[in-house]
Amino acid sequence: MSAAELSLPPRPRVWPRIAVIAGVVAVITVLTTLPTLGGVDIDLHAIARNWGNGAERIAKLFHPDFSILPRTWKPLLETLEMALIGTGIAAALAVPLTLWAARPSNPLVGSRRVVRLVLNVVRAVPDLVYATILVAMIGVGTLPGIITLVLFDLGIVVKLVSEAVDSADASYMEAGRAAGGTQAQINRLTTLPQIWPMFGSQVLYSLELNVRVSAILGIVGAGGLGRLIDEVRGFYRYDALGTIILEILVVVIVIEVISNALRKRLR
Repeated sequence: MSAAELSLPPRPRVWPRIAVIAGVVAVITVLTTLPTLGGVDIDLHAIARNWGNGAERIAKLFHPDFSILPRTWKPLLETLEMALIGTGIAAALAVPLTLWAARPSNPLVGSRRVVRLVLNVVRAVPDLVYATILVAMIGVGTLPGIITLVLFDLGIVVKLVSEAVDSADASYMEAGRAAGGTQAQINRLTTLPQIWPMFGSQVLYSLELNVRVSAILGIVGAGGLGRLIDEVRGFYRYDALGTIILEILVVVIVIEVISNALRKRLR
């Protein structure tokens, strides 16, 4: 066989397709920024005129005022309490809700759809809306924040874990049914042992999120560091705000390190 017959076929040309896709993306991006077409109103003149205000605040954030630290200990403790209590309650409620929301662990279509619909509604409402309504109903403090975090966690944990149960191999459940087990026995003996590692991982992830979310909820009166953030922001104390952000960052990193260690044990 000659060398010409052994030569490799030419590579297909992909650049025309890439060029077309890039052109379509560019056109759509431009069209969505045109106010006459109902797009996003990007005022470049306003950005050029006011960028100095934002740069000044960012510069203050990078020069933290550590004299505010003693005032942050109590709100920080409230934030951690809210995160831990909210995560614990949500984890306890999420176990039965996950089993009811997943198809292999709940063959009853009606109850499964009701649970999923309720959780979709819970996820659709922003956290700040929950916190604002609960503060108006219960009053200023940590309790509205805890209830808001429970709703926030349920929406995340139940959705992710139930979808994992839906996509998992259900042969072990079929074996349980073939052996004559009831759905409750199958869930207790086969489903729950399968989902514990992922369930624990998602709960730990929710704990990390709760620390950051609880700081924001405090702005509307739900307790924790958020109230202090709102106070220093109102007085343009961005140097003090930089200290609080650093404090939250340290707490989040510590929780992440502990969570990673626990996740390794769950695997």
